[in-house]
Amino acid sequence: MAKTHHNLNTAALYEQIILRNEAGLSEHGAVVALTGKYTGRSPNDKFVVREPSSEANVAWGKVNRPFDPQKFDVLHQRMLDYMKGKELFVQDCHAGADADHRLPIRVITEFAWQSLFARNMFIRPGTKEEIENHVPQFTVVCLPNFKADTEVDGTNSEAFILLNFGKKTILIGGTHYAGEIKKSIFTVLNYLLPLKNILSMHCSANVGSEGDAAIFFGLSGTGKTTLSADPERNLIGDDEHGWGDHGVFNFEGGCYAKVINLSEKAEPEIYACTRRFGTILENVIMDPATRRINLDMASLTENTRASYPLDYIPNAILDGKGGHPKNVVMLTCDAFGLLPPVARLSGAQAMYHFLSGYTARVAGTERGIKEPQATFSTCFGAPFMALKPSVYAKLLGEKIRRHGVNCWLVNTGWTGGPFGVGQRFAIADSRALLKAALSGAFLKLPMMTESRFGFEVPTQCPGISSQTILNPKKSWSSSKAYDEKAKHLAELFRDNFKEFEADVTKEIRNAGPVL
Repeated sequence: MAKTHHNLNTAALYEQIILRNEAGLSEHGAVVALTGKYTGRSPNDKFVVREPSSEANVAWGKVNRPFDPQKFDVLHQRMLDYMKGKELFVQDCHAGADADHRLPIRVITEFAWQSLFARNMFIRPGTKEEIENHVPQFTVVCLPNFKADTEVDGTNSEAFILLNFGKKTILIGGTHYAGEIKKSIFTVLNYLLPLKNILSMHCSANVGSEGDAAIFFGLSGTGKTTLSADPERNLIGDDEHGWGDHGVFNFEGGCYAKVINLSEKAEPEIYACTRRFGTILENVIMDPATRRINLDMASLTENTRASYPLDYIPNAILDGKGGHPKNVVMLTCDAFGLLPPVARLSGAQAMYHFLSGYTARVAGTERGIKEPQATFSTCFGAPFMALKPSVYAKLLGEKIRRHGVNCWLVNTGWTGGPFGVGQRFAIADSRALLKAALSGAFLKLPMMTESRFGFEVPTQCPGISSQTILNPKKSWSSSKAYDEKAKHLAELFRDNFKEFEADVTKEIRNAGPVL
């Protein structure tokens, strides 16, 4: 029988990666792995097993599509047969920095580099005794080279991500994209924790010098990782968190940052991590002769990624915990150039925008997109939310009220016109605006109410390149063109929110843009 490697450390995994020719090494020592045709998550291949223990709780629909429990068992057995005689890698880890809500997990993979990914992304037991006493409550079996048979297995394609809450097992196959491991466990936490009155969130989080925590909701590409890695604040985590009775806590032990066009000047902390031993670079282009990486090339995908341990960020909070947030920031990348770079939200507006989860995809980043397209992802993380959106929204609203939280909308997208006409906000400007929001400076400065969206928008801010960017309408060359586009976006918001109207108060229903 082939050997099973348990809890190999980073150096030992490097040896196996090279020995097995699974990936290359960059000139600075990072692992450079290619994931084939699956260069991102495959949402159409994700299913939840419909079984008695979870059936009444899961929000069934386009995101949580049911899978037959008998077909799950048959596929599971086929995977077990496939594993016989194969060399496997096992990592025993935790998800959740709060010991009261920690989920012990086991990740079984057929690739050493994916075992290193699990070791980077989850929280590793600190002592030999912890490892010996580790009892996993959920197990991930990830076999990228095992492909499903759609007619036999009932899957959508050769790739599959199957979650079985009853058997506490996740099966992944047919895809080499390591992010499926991370996000499947996130989905599990999004199922378990809210049932214990703990809010699970797709957000980054950091803490200021005064102990003031802030959380940053946002979809991919909005700046969630970039803006939370602030040299003037301490990082709790960049992507997944819980909010419990004692405050915010990280679900992970690492970061999974997008690195396409990463700038050493604008994002020095993350840039440095791409040049470290232990980091995994997914689908980053590397010169085979010099082993030099090129972060600006997107010939394989725009979704190039770096996976690295949290302690690679110099100002990271290693215990992964912070107090109750003083500020909640909702990030959007508005490619239409219509939203202000920063706006203060009322409690009702915060709930409206949390349920909406708006951002925009731009031409050139995804196949088939010719112009900006509005995207609404409930709770800023719809693909990972196993329960009804109202469950998460209710928990967030209660915590905002109880702790007197200030809420902000920050647009990291375009100004002066839509994508192709205007230009994207500079990271330096976004940081300056965030600094003013988190420090409380905006609470002392004059604000105007934006007529279409109803935001309170500051009329001045120190440290930004131009005060004109604070008012998006003034940054456009044509006020009429701005008004027409703004009305169109308002209609998209209103149409999207219809599915939530029955579950929210009148105040929240009326907190959206006016037509």
